[in-house]
Amino acid sequence: MYAVVGCNQCAAMWLLTDPRTNDSATCPRCGKTHQTAKLKRFFESEDREAAREARAALLAKKRDESAAFADVDHVADLERAVETAGVDDREYLESSGIDADAVAEAGERAAGGGSSSRSRAEIVRDAVRTADEPTEENVVAYANEHGVPSERARDLLTTLTRRGDLSESRGEYRVL
Repeated sequence: MYAVVGCNQCAAMWLLTDPRTNDSATCPRCGKTHQTAKLKRFFESEDREAAREARAALLAKKRDESAAFADVDHVADLERAVETAGVDDREYLESSGIDADAVAEAGERAAGGGSSSRSRAEIVRDAVRTADEPTEENVVAYANEHGVPSERARDLLTTLTRRGDLSESRGEYRVL
């Protein structure tokens, strides 16, 4: 079951998957949490594509663009058109004078693993996990030893903390 629902705070509309099994839903635009039982349902269907099409029609009507929407193909048809439009990666690389096979091999090597393929964020998380005292100074030092510039390590600590991946208490960090 799919339902097109709307937020009473910011008027955003989104698809809610099986609203009967979820107690709450969060608006993707403003972040307000709603009880699914109280959300206004503009459309319900067992078919996801039908729900997507209904949402698109409702958004067009909301913006007084119903006539323009009527001239546009179904959402699924538009997705198929996008998939076939343009050039594929291989064609793009070769037309730019880049060896597509060499790029593919480099990608495979990078995906193959090894500690050198860790992202900077992963290195900072590892620093927090492994440090005896995961203070900013110790985490930055560990990250710096593993190729992350000091300033970037500090920025990542702040970003990961804001995002909820890390917590900081009394100057020490921990991974959540």
